[in-house]
Amino acid sequence: MDPIVYIDRVSGKKETEQVYGAAALKFLYGDDFLSKIFGAPALHLASRLPFFSSLYGWWQNRPASRRKIVPFIKEFGLDASEFAKPVEEFSSFNDFFVRKLKPEARPIASEDNAAIIPADGRYWFYEDISKVEGFVIKDEKFCLKTLLDDPKLASEYANASMVMARLCPTDYHRYHFPCDCTPSDTRFINGWLYSVNPVAVRKDIHIFAQNKRTLCELQTKSFGKVLFLEIGATSVGSINQTYTPDQPHSKGDEKGYFSFGASALIILFSQKSIVFDEDLLDATRQGYEIRCLKGQRMGQQAANGF
Repeated sequence: MDPIVYIDRVSGKKETEQVYGAAALKFLYGDDFLSKIFGAPALHLASRLPFFSSLYGWWQNRPASRRKIVPFIKEFGLDASEFAKPVEEFSSFNDFFVRKLKPEARPIASEDNAAIIPADGRYWFYEDISKVEGFVIKDEKFCLKTLLDDPKLASEYANASMVMARLCPTDYHRYHFPCDCTPSDTRFINGWLYSVNPVAVRKDIHIFAQNKRTLCELQTKSFGKVLFLEIGATSVGSINQTYTPDQPHSKGDEKGYFSFGASALIILFSQKSIVFDEDLLDATRQGYEIRCLKGQRMGQQAANGF
């Protein structure tokens, strides 16, 4: 499996990702003989039968899974001082996985009319999706109509600015509103649970529009109507919403969280409503994901405003 290289936004340096479950990914998505003969059928079952992800999620909620927490923290170099509660108080691995952080660990960019990064993760940014050659890989795009499950919305956002985020199992897994808004109810769109790791996505970008996902419309003063989607992936126990629909929320307020597993977010801004920060766009142009932290500035309201 080729190494996964990304840019760390804080340091500006290129880093090689330490992949959780690398052996399983290689088996399921590899090109060797064993992967083709045995991995493909296993992938089909694991991704298309929710029972497998539900069972794995159930195990992560058992008290016995607590024994994995400290080794996991050490192996992946997590900073326990950021956690809102002590490590010994987590009741299961999933309780640790959906942990909250201390507010000071992720300060919110305070500039007026600025949008923020909604979750820790590795990001791609596109100014106008109608003008790019492909998402993640050249000459490949997923179908917007399929992603949104709504032809009218797909037409409305055909020239949208798009944010794609991949949350690794090692990341903080709560997601937050990127701007001041009034959110609608979240609509569920059923689908599969394929991995969103680059190993899988580079084989099939359509995973994003095929996986189980949810869609919420955010009404905002600065950016018009913003679409916020949560994308499930392999071993995601559930997508959980914690916000109150049809009530005003401030940027940085929690919207929800993913139970155990990898997952993704997609945000669509109306055409020319946002100007993304240049370092974010530059990473995407170079062909790299950029690792961002929740609360960092994402971009500014465009001059035309709303």
